Amino acid sequence: MSTYQVIARKYRPQKFSDVVGQEHVTQTLTNAITSGRIAHAYLFCGPRGTGKTTLARIFAKALNCTGGPKAEFDEADPRVQEITEGRALDVLEIDGASNNGVEQVRELRETARFAPAAAKFKIYIIDEVHMLSTAAFNALLKTLEEPPAHVKFFFATTDPEKVLPTILSRCQRFDLRRIPAALIVKHLGWIAGREGVAIDELALHAIARGADGGMRDAESTLDQLISFCGNRIVEGEVLSMFGLASRSQIFQLAGSVLAGSANMALRTLDELARGGKDLGRVLGDLLHHFRNLLLFQIGQGDSSLVEVTESEWASLGEQAGAIQTEDLTRVLEVLSNAEGRQRDAGSKRIFLEMTLIKAIQARNSVSLETVLRELHRLKTAGSSAAPAAPDPVASRSVDVPSSRQSAPAAPADIPTRSPAPTTGPVPPSPLPEKSPRPETAPPAVAAAAAAAAAAVTAPPEAPATKVTASDPVSVWPSVLASMGPVQRAGLADARPLSFEKGVLTLGFPMASESFDFCNSQENARLLVTKFEQLGAGRVRIQFIRSEGVSSAAPPTSGVASVPLPANAAPSVVKEGATPTSASPSNSAAGARTPGSPVAESKSPKAAPVKLDKTEFLKDPLIQQALEVFKAQILEVHAANDTD
Repeated sequence: MSTYQVIARKYRPQKFSDVVGQEHVTQTLTNAITSGRIAHAYLFCGPRGTGKTTLARIFAKALNCTGGPKAEFDEADPRVQEITEGRALDVLEIDGASNNGVEQVRELRETARFAPAAAKFKIYIIDEVHMLSTAAFNALLKTLEEPPAHVKFFFATTDPEKVLPTILSRCQRFDLRRIPAALIVKHLGWIAGREGVAIDELALHAIARGADGGMRDAESTLDQLISFCGNRIVEGEVLSMFGLASRSQIFQLAGSVLAGSANMALRTLDELARGGKDLGRVLGDLLHHFRNLLLFQIGQGDSSLVEVTESEWASLGEQAGAIQTEDLTRVLEVLSNAEGRQRDAGSKRIFLEMTLIKAIQARNSVSLETVLRELHRLKTAGSSAAPAAPDPVASRSVDVPSSRQSAPAAPADIPTRSPAPTTGPVPPSPLPEKSPRPETAPPAVAAAAAAAAAAVTAPPEAPATKVTASDPVSVWPSVLASMGPVQRAGLADARPLSFEKGVLTLGFPMASESFDFCNSQENARLLVTKFEQLGAGRVRIQFIRSEGVSSAAPPTSGVASVPLPANAAPSVVKEGATPTSASPSNSAAGARTPGSPVAESKSPKAAPVKLDKTEFLKDPLIQQALEVFKAQILEVHAANDTD
């Protein structure tokens, strides 16, 4: 009765040409034998089942064959047969795990001095050499560096990092690779044909996936499947044995993430869990699938970068077109982080469910760079449209600038569409706009936003009244009344201090939080346009903080036909006059000369504004902000609401 031999041993490579997927090693060894450049020590390292010990044995056959060394030797040669069957006296295979002490190395050194019994070389094959102790390594150093001419050392290990650097420096190192799935499928198909077994193509791919690049693992699985299934093997039986999900299930799970459907993703995961699938392998397969999608996009359809079948290639292209590369990288980051943390998870199912939800959120989220680009686009569009659109709606499209220093800003002069005679100095060019930064908004910006919200319920804007006065100070209340609610709320603390040499100076109280909001090129250009429309001629605007400016409401003027905001109370007096309490007589003060300072009286603080949430949500600026940030408003409060 013949003894059964497993497939992994029965079809073990016996020559260099039989080795699968390690051409870089077999070609180098073949050339070394042909040219006579044979070293005294070799190290074969790599994952399990990739051919380390097999290559060491084939190399030993090539060196000790009759008439050798020869790369192409006869398998029927008696010396080759002895090495194959493990009977050769001159080829010693040592297990490094059980012979890892100094005593065993001392014995090896003693026997290495003697000449080989029959072959040309005495060869020591030490498997799992990293298991040797440090003392054993050090005892081997001298012999390994200068062995007798008839001695060769072949080391094999799965963990070369544990081998001492002094040993590595004395060896020629060969790193064996994981065998590609396509080569495993081809080799297993050849073995199945020799064994008379019919196996599906999908089943072969499932075995190759489960083997993870190890040919011995794949051959052992095929051997087990033949015992379980007989002469007919299908994909479902392979998946059941490995605990793997089918490729269609992985595609379905990935499609749920791409579609942003958490319900569908959790249902697919529940189906896999009820089917007894290894959820850790499911996460690994899902990560590998999204990696294939990324390579498909980057490689622009290069099929050599991924290992899939032709039918899967078409589905891969469809899914790759449903997501942007930047969204795909965020999903990959979530999955890769989860793969490293799944071993510590108490419940893999709950952990994987949370991972899928996070991946969907990452796919649907908007990156900070996208938000900044959109804000910059809106800012640029609002800046270019502000001078040509004096209507209130257009004037609300103003981007909140970053905080600035309290030093006076450079005067801004913007020409209107109707030409006007130029006087005074040449206006400076607008300052370059700063790109928005992702830092937290300064307090001034928050205050300006709150003021804008409170201004929504302010009295409706009145049509601008044509004023014939040439003094911009007297025109200021009309300019303020013609502004949109956002700008009007921000300029509520502003006071015209002086008008000299064509420059109108607007002062703010030292503690005003609206100064940083108003001190911008956009607001200056808008004010210049309003002054020209109201007949004040060409002016230049500068904003300053002044200790002489109180926080009272803006002054009124003698133009009775222009409606002012509800909290307008202080009066304007001539130069040298003493400020008095607000009264009808003071509010209609006489005309003043250009350039004279303005004094103003204090008024009672304005009553709290009751904000209408419906009107607030109708504001175009608020709607635009909600659209950009994909947000929703939960509560609305006025800036001075004390309820």
